[in-house]
Order: sequence, then structure tokens, then C-alpha cells
Amino acid sequence: MIQIITIIMVAIGLSMDAFSLAILYGTLSFDKKKSLTLSGSVGVFHFFMPLLGNFVGLAIMRILPIKPNILVGVIFLIISIQMMVSIFKEEEIIDLKGIWAILLFAFTVSIDSFSVGIGLSAICNNKILAVFVFSITSFMFTFTGLTIGSKLTEKFGKVSTFLGSAVLLCLSIIYLFQ
Repeated sequence: MIQIITIIMVAIGLSMDAFSLAILYGTLSFDKKKSLTLSGSVGVFHFFMPLLGNFVGLAIMRILPIKPNILVGVIFLIISIQMMVSIFKEEEIIDLKGIWAILLFAFTVSIDSFSVGIGLSAICNNKILAVFVFSITSFMFTFTGLTIGSKLTEKFGKVSTFLGSAVLLCLSIIYLFQ
């Protein structure tokens, strides 16, 4: 029983990055299909990243001298800048319809699940159960965040996009200087 509670708590913790970033992207008012595609991609990454981390994480961390926080911070910074630019360009918004943009988003919010994967054996005995819980939880949190962000845009328009990109910029600074 304690093990399943631990898995759920870790799943919620892992899903919070996806949730907060999804609120920001939700301000761009995606349709339901795009929201489901994006959420599903995040769920798939939250399934495979911990497994990958469990198998090869230690080796990769020895090869790459960069800290995961720095990488996340840089990616958040780039996305924040793209969001701010989209405010001033009426005809052009950030397009997450393309496969590479969706994969970048899903990868960005799943980096921490890779790190959790390194210690997954210490968290639980049943890794497959754990990654299924991680996947489903991150899917739900991402979809909910996109929905909330869309509602904010309906009420507050471009101000919510600006505020969202400012929050993302702050997050990138926190990750970069952690």
C-alpha cells in the first residue's frame, strides 16, 4: 500500500512540470484534437523516459557533463521567448502541430522522469505499474493544464499569454541557476 502511494506521489510530482507548461501553452487556445495529441505525447514520454533512465541513465550522465536542470532551463527559455514573440506577431503563433514541436514539448516536460528512472528500482518493485501510473497521471495533468490555459485566454486574451511566458521565463532562470 505504501509503495502505490509513493508511486502516485512521484507521478504527481513528475506531472507538475507538464501541468504548468500546459497551462502556458493552453493560453494559445488549441483545439481538442491538438490538446489530446499533445497530452498523449507527454503520457507516452512519461512511460518510456523512466524506463530508459532505469537502463541507461547512469551511463549518459557520465558522458554528458551538463546538468539536467541547465538543459531544462535553456529549453524553457527558448519556449518563453517564442511565446513572447508570438504576442507581437498577429499572424504567427507557436505551432505545436508538427511532430518535432510536439516531441520537443513532451521531451522537455519528461526530462525529470528520466532522472526518476535512474532510481526507479528504489521506489518500487513493479516498474511497469509505476510507469503506467506516471504516464496516465501526466496525460491527465497536461490535458487539464491545456484546458485551464484556454479558459484563461478566453477571459484575459493576450495578457494571459504574456503572463504565462513571463512565468516560464522565471522558471527557466530558476532551472539555469539551480
